[in-house]
Amino acid sequence: MSDKAIINEVGLRDGLQNQPITVDTDTKARLARLLVDAGMRYLEPVSFVSPKAIPQMADAAALTPLLPKGDDLHFPLHYTALIPNLKGYQLAKEAGYPTVALVLSTTDSFNERNLRMSLEQATQSCEAIIAAAKADGIATRTYISGAFACPYDGPVPVTLPQQLTERMFAAGSDEVAIADTIGAGNPQQMKDIMAPLIREFGAEKFYVHLHDTRGLAAAMAWAAADLGVRRFDASIGGLGGCPFAPGATGNMATEDLVYLLESAGLKTGIDVEKLRAAVTLAQEATQRPLGGRILSWMESQEKQGKTPCLW
Repeated sequence: MSDKAIINEVGLRDGLQNQPITVDTDTKARLARLLVDAGMRYLEPVSFVSPKAIPQMADAAALTPLLPKGDDLHFPLHYTALIPNLKGYQLAKEAGYPTVALVLSTTDSFNERNLRMSLEQATQSCEAIIAAAKADGIATRTYISGAFACPYDGPVPVTLPQQLTERMFAAGSDEVAIADTIGAGNPQQMKDIMAPLIREFGAEKFYVHLHDTRGLAAAMAWAAADLGVRRFDASIGGLGGCPFAPGATGNMATEDLVYLLESAGLKTGIDVEKLRAAVTLAQEATQRPLGGRILSWMESQEKQGKTPCLW
């Protein structure tokens, strides 16, 4: 089992999309640079969605060329664009994204509010996008959103995200992300959903995407890691929410996830200390307090004149 873990930073997209204060394009580019400087190599900075639905993402095409470039830095950077439909896919393709992220929610209600489609229509839409991406040589990651509970219909049976995952892999999706979109899951559910899928498809095919609404994101991340998952989404400072998921709060804070994994012996390549600059900028840009628990602990140690010993 690998001791290397990948953290995909979604703060620029999932973290900002629901913020009431519009963050300008240059500030987003600065935030991306600070994240890369801290060791982040996987980022999801944009979504190609209707600017009327998500005004914060209206500058997706303008932001893309301002992002740090791996060729300039002499190490690879992996960028993903979220897309809701074939139109969004074409925009992401034109912008040069090598990977696109699709969203498939577990219920009719959630899909109707998010995509204006039924569950079956959304599933078929994902299958069509995956086919187009395969023909174009673009990688795909499909998010099974509301995998633990729907914000409108409540808990969903574990068989539902499992069946949707199987269908997405059958369609050719390169990866699947199991998403606790409203932070309603628990570690046992994580194991119940993912253990059979990992046996069938392998842990390397999966991401987990967690919101910390009820304080269980770290426990769920570790439950997934214990099953062999080594790919995780996180958001700087715990930024987040979902415009189509009432009650959803922030994603698991990147700095907390880095600390969790590194302290347990998994290597992320990300420097928690350097993430502090990114948290500070995100706070200034959104005008709201941010920061994971590890940062609060580090600050408390510093106030006592101590140097925080992270691991």
